[in-house]
Amino acid sequence: MQYVSTRGGIASVGFAEAVMMGLATDGGLLVPSELPHVTAKRLRAWPALSFQELALEILAPFVGEAIPTDDLRALIERSYATFTHPQVTPVVEVDGLRILELFHGPTAAFKDVALQLLGNLFEYLLARDGGEINICGATSGDTGSAAIHGVRGKAGISIFMLHPKGRVSPIQERQMTTVLDANVHNIALHGSFDDAQRIVKDLFNDLPFKTELSLGAVNSINWARILAQMVYYAFAWARVSGGDPERRLSFSVPTGNFGDVFAGYLARRLGVPIDRLIIATNRNDILARFVQTGVYEIGQVYQTLSPAMDIQIASNFERYLYYLHDGDAQVVCKLLETMRQTGRLQVDQRIHTRVRDDFEAAAVSDAETLEQIRLTFARSDYILCPHTAVGVKAGGARSDLICLATAHPAKFNESIQLAIGREAPLPRSLQGLLDLPTRCVELDADPECIKAHIRSTLAGRQA
Repeated sequence: MQYVSTRGGIASVGFAEAVMMGLATDGGLLVPSELPHVTAKRLRAWPALSFQELALEILAPFVGEAIPTDDLRALIERSYATFTHPQVTPVVEVDGLRILELFHGPTAAFKDVALQLLGNLFEYLLARDGGEINICGATSGDTGSAAIHGVRGKAGISIFMLHPKGRVSPIQERQMTTVLDANVHNIALHGSFDDAQRIVKDLFNDLPFKTELSLGAVNSINWARILAQMVYYAFAWARVSGGDPERRLSFSVPTGNFGDVFAGYLARRLGVPIDRLIIATNRNDILARFVQTGVYEIGQVYQTLSPAMDIQIASNFERYLYYLHDGDAQVVCKLLETMRQTGRLQVDQRIHTRVRDDFEAAAVSDAETLEQIRLTFARSDYILCPHTAVGVKAGGARSDLICLATAHPAKFNESIQLAIGREAPLPRSLQGLLDLPTRCVELDADPECIKAHIRSTLAGRQA
């Protein structure tokens, strides 16, 4: 399997190079040159497979000959051995709803599904091929801790994680800053998540800096993140449908950076019988507005009770534009240039009709989020995290619906307390965090400042 850039400016690369490259050297995002298709026969066999076995089946065509099958199987087994539920991502019935629980990994968030695998992929490829990698990422909360726990202590890897100061939950902050391994470096940025994400892209687009420091990506700009997330759509469909190829299911997906729902979009293109994909956003509704109007326009970033979605610039949106325009990189470049100059892009009516065929979308207010948490708890004693509550509210009453639970509610206990007057019990992975020592630096939202910090930190380690 080969990978190309959404901007068409690089020669195709293999899977291993795609993983290590992260962002394409022309500034675009890497996508597979072709998509395999799942047959009805294989769909019928899926319910008998464990999560790990299904992951191997889905990942193998995209990995190709880059990693021998036995090695890939071992990587998958090691990655999901860290999860506390035997099904890894179970589907549970709650008050007539189906909830896909994605929070049984080491940091209690859906990002673990991809980042445990990505950390092991980095370690495997570096051990096999040599070299080192300095990961630079931005987080609105859960990506940071999941990435850090995926690579902490691993040889040949350092990680620099930027988070917006004061705009992640206290537990999310502690999950990152209490990791004191020598290869982990946390940066609290004076700015928003969009500022942090912009800086990370600036660093990757500075090709001499990227090459000199061997930068690697863990944000969902890294193709392996999207690939790993396809698996739980397939797994959930198989568990609920019983493997009936005629049984189509819908998914409601809380999303800010578009990576999670884009994985569902690709799973459907692979042949997973998915009917509707519902984009659930909070007040930061740029994606919902695009689905409804065909206009993608940057607005103000609002702080909400679901902070992982407090985003205006969704990095994976570029991948969707590529598929939406049938792989025409020139059109993608023109649209992105218009966006860069004006803060706005618009697709024509024909393309917008395709968007409406691909997705539904809804924006959910903080008041509606709290009410959904209250309502679900009153009916079932089940506590939704604020992001999951956004997805449940946006999904509405549908008999075919699966709602993605993206984080454990205890990560957002201030909001849970507001909603139901009590806190969610802490899972073992979150207990005692507030009592641990921390390490973090505060820096301005300036690319040159971040570059200087990374250089000096790495120089200090090498001295």
